[in-house]
Amino acid sequence: MTKNIEILLLLALPASGKSEVRRYMDFTDAKTRQSDFGIGETVQLDDYPYVHSMRRIDDELISIGANRIFFQTSDKPFRDTKHWLTLIELINEDYSDLIEHKKVSSNEPGKWLLQRIEAASKRAGATLLSSVLNSDLEKELGRRLDKESSKLIEEKNANLQTDLNGKTIVIEFARGGPDGAEMPLSEPLGYRSSLKRLSDSVLQKASILYIWVTPEESRRKNDARTDPNDPGSILHHGVPLEVMLKDYGCDDIDWLITNSKRRGTVEIEKDGKSFFLPTARFDNRVDKTSFLRDDPSTWKKENVLAVHEELKRALSGKKD
Repeated sequence: MTKNIEILLLLALPASGKSEVRRYMDFTDAKTRQSDFGIGETVQLDDYPYVHSMRRIDDELISIGANRIFFQTSDKPFRDTKHWLTLIELINEDYSDLIEHKKVSSNEPGKWLLQRIEAASKRAGATLLSSVLNSDLEKELGRRLDKESSKLIEEKNANLQTDLNGKTIVIEFARGGPDGAEMPLSEPLGYRSSLKRLSDSVLQKASILYIWVTPEESRRKNDARTDPNDPGSILHHGVPLEVMLKDYGCDDIDWLITNSKRRGTVEIEKDGKSFFLPTARFDNRVDKTSFLRDDPSTWKKENVLAVHEELKRALSGKKD
């Protein structure tokens, strides 16, 4: 590859190895990363911090005597599945802010987060926070979220680059549907619905790297990585079992690839236009990536080589 991928959509079921693969790409020296993978220095966008924030908001709502807004309970799926699209609206906003170098400044970080989620929910047509909050409750909830919202703002501002030339923006998220569901998945479930919600400016430049595991392997690896003391971590967070079965019991990537009019792509139809996203699959059905969560000084050469060669194969455009 002579030109770096501008936007890489890093997709997979939970715990499949997305974050580990991204960590390896960042670990690889710039020359090798560009020549073997077509990837520049990476800038990361991820919807998981917003999922975690939504669960935190629900917990705080219960503690102040209000009703949950996002999830059925602390370990169950969304009450309103349109919030999968709320997450994409937040990614679109993060992408736009990154491109426009828009720095966040707020003396009330919790309120800032609540307002962002409310606006994104409205664009997605999902249930609004304002349906359970009055002004006093909103103020108290914002105060309780100030600390972690400040961290989100710091991370968002730190992500801003003075020059994105040659860099690769990695957008990471997981989508799926119930165990045993028929294809195509009904909206707003699955990748088709969420990809269609991405902004045109993202879709025009995006390629997909899909980390391929079975749902059963996804559940096994989810159990293995879970650290209950670090629930907000990208590398160590766990997904509740009912969510794994009802939201991630299957996914629709294979269906999308099979039904695309262009080989090796996922076709997204949006507002009368078709976007063909070049798509590669990293075969992780036999686990190659879990060791990448450990300290790099402990990585075995043969394991590193296996990851490197599979990533190179996938991104070179060779067939699965």
